[in-house]
Amino acid sequence: MRIVFLSPSGQMGGAEACLLDALVVLRQARPDWDLSVVLGEDGPLAGRSRESGATVQVLPFPTELARLGDSGSSGTALAAQLFSSTPSVLRYRHQLRELFSTLRPDIIHSNGFKMHVLGATAKPENCALIWHIHDYISSRAVMAKLMRRLASRTDAIITNSRDVAEDTRSVLEGTARIVPMLNVVDLNEFRPEGPALDLDRLSGMPDAPDGTIRVGLVATLAWWKGHRLFLEGLAGVDRALPVRGYYIGGALYKTQSQESLDDLKQFAKELGLGDRVGFTGVVSEPAAAIRAMDVVVHTSTEPEPFGRVIVEAMACGNPVITAGLGGAAEIITGNDCALTFDVKQPKSLADAITKLARDTELRRRLGSNGLSTARRDFGRERLARELPPVYEEVLSRIHDRKTTRAART
Repeated sequence: MRIVFLSPSGQMGGAEACLLDALVVLRQARPDWDLSVVLGEDGPLAGRSRESGATVQVLPFPTELARLGDSGSSGTALAAQLFSSTPSVLRYRHQLRELFSTLRPDIIHSNGFKMHVLGATAKPENCALIWHIHDYISSRAVMAKLMRRLASRTDAIITNSRDVAEDTRSVLEGTARIVPMLNVVDLNEFRPEGPALDLDRLSGMPDAPDGTIRVGLVATLAWWKGHRLFLEGLAGVDRALPVRGYYIGGALYKTQSQESLDDLKQFAKELGLGDRVGFTGVVSEPAAAIRAMDVVVHTSTEPEPFGRVIVEAMACGNPVITAGLGGAAEIITGNDCALTFDVKQPKSLADAITKLARDTELRRRLGSNGLSTARRDFGRERLARELPPVYEEVLSRIHDRKTTRAART
C-alpha cells in the first residue's frame, strides 16, 4: 500500500506530532507499506519524518496561501479567492497533481484545512482520500462551506476526539465515515525520567530560589490558547507563595491569527508579573521543558479539539490544571489526574494554582494518577491497533468499486 501524507506546515505543532506518530506506528506495524510526506514548507517535521523511514517532498506554499489563517481571520473574501482561481494556488494544485502522478498513492491522508481542500481538488481519480481533522470546522465559516462541498470526495475522516467528530458530522451532514481516534504520545520521549531544561536561563531570569513552584503553559501563540488568562491567573496568586510562571512557546505558523509575544510580555508587566513570569520561546525539547515544571496549566479559552499537552504533561508525571473543555474532557476522567477551573474566572485559575502550590501531596497524587492514565490509554501501541485497519478498509472499498466498474464495462 502506498500512502501520501499532506501537511501544510513543517513545524512541530500538535497536528504535525500526530502525523509523526502515524508514520512511526505504520513503519513498525506495516513495514511493507510505502509512506511519503508532502509538506507545504520545510522544517523540523521533514527531518523527523525521514528518520521514521518515510520519503519527504517539500512543495512550498505560495506566500499568500502560507499566510492564510485556517480560522478565516484573514477575511472570507480572500480565503474564497485563494481556494478558487488565484494563479499561484492553481499552479500549486497543478504541481501537487504532478507529484501524485509520480508517487502513485493508493491513499492520500491530509492534515490541516488547507491540505484537506488542496488534496480533495488535486487527488487522482482512483485514489482514496482521508481527511484527518484536528480542529472544529463549525467555527470556520468559509472552510466549513468548502469542506461540505468537497466531503463527497473523501473515503473516511479521522478526528482527534469524539467532540470534533460530532462537530464534523454536524457540518458535513453525514457525507463520509467519521472515525474518532484520540491522539497518542511517544511514551519514550514523554516520561518522568530524563533531562530538564533550565527555564530561568532560557527566559533570561535570575535563578529561582529553592522551593519555588514552577507553573508553566506550553502552547503556540494561537489567540484561543489563553495566554492572557494564564497571566491573569498568576497575577491572582498571593505573592507570598513561592510561585514562578513560564510561557513555553512562540509563533510556529505563518498565519496572522496569533497573539504577539511582545504584547504578552507587556501585558505581564502591566499585571505586575515582571519578576514572576518568564518567556522561553519555542523549545526543541518539550518533554524536557515539562519535566522542569511542577505544574502544567492548560488555559484554552475555547473548546479544545484534543489537548495534546495535557497528555504529554501526564506522561511526564506532572499535575495538570485545565478548563477541561471540548476534547480535553475526554482525557481527564473526574479530578483524579487534573484540577479543573472556570475559564471565565481568572480567580478560579489562581485558586487552582494556589491549591497545588500549597499541597505537595496533592501534586504527587495527581501526577501519579495522570501518569497511569497516559500509560494505559495514550501510548502509540493503541494507534498501532486503531489506524492500519482504517486504511485497509478504505483500500478494500476502493478495490470493490474498481471491480464493480470493470464488471459493468
